[in-house]
Amino acid sequence: MLELRSVSKHFGGMKAVDGVSLSVGSGDIAGLIGPNGAGKSTLFSAIAGVVKPTAGEILLRGARIEREPAHRRLGRGLGRTFQIPRPFPAMTVLENVLAAAAVQSGERLLANLLVGGRIGREERANANKAMALLEFLTLDKLAASPARGLSGGQRKLLELARVLMADPAIILLDEPAAGVNPSLIEIIIERLIEINKRGVTFLIIEHNMGLVTRLCRNVFVMAEGRLISQGPPSEVVRNARVIEAYLGGAQHEPA
Repeated sequence: MLELRSVSKHFGGMKAVDGVSLSVGSGDIAGLIGPNGAGKSTLFSAIAGVVKPTAGEILLRGARIEREPAHRRLGRGLGRTFQIPRPFPAMTVLENVLAAAAVQSGERLLANLLVGGRIGREERANANKAMALLEFLTLDKLAASPARGLSGGQRKLLELARVLMADPAIILLDEPAAGVNPSLIEIIIERLIEINKRGVTFLIIEHNMGLVTRLCRNVFVMAEGRLISQGPPSEVVRNARVIEAYLGGAQHEPA
């Protein structure tokens, strides 16, 4: 599903990501872990198209995408959530999800004049799809409420609903458990397992090792911009290099 070949991202003389190669199989749930400042979020941004890699190749289902803009990658099936969700605060929860619907005919001025019936059908279908997602993610009772009133965990669920509106094949999930209470973490884990059963692939940045151990079949470990280990979670956490990276620092690189 996703392959990285010697991907680097430099900011001046600082190597935030330094020659990372990895692959995530279709239908997999893979983890990306490492101490703060290891380069994980920069790598996510390079994969998603937020920043351009300095070097290397990024392939999505065999097609090179490292030079494509973010919206083209989304159109290819690559979705991404963020560590700190930023919904439109004054809009309702439902409106936030609807804003993420892809390829809407009503976004084109001429279409509004010529094919109003089709636009109406699309909008009704999108509304039904958005409500189904909110129900699946336990947010349906808040559909008419402004997004500003959501808790941190509910914002994570809303972020997931928004990315699912685009029917992604793979989701880059950035710290889904950060700032979330334990009961909502359980809901998030259950829903991610169900989404994965429907065929969606995940690559997850997460510091909550309980979540990583329960969800991920394969884990990649970064430190100081480099990939230092990979394998099943039970093996990775016993790796001496991984233990040194967490206990010894690697804290000076930006995430």
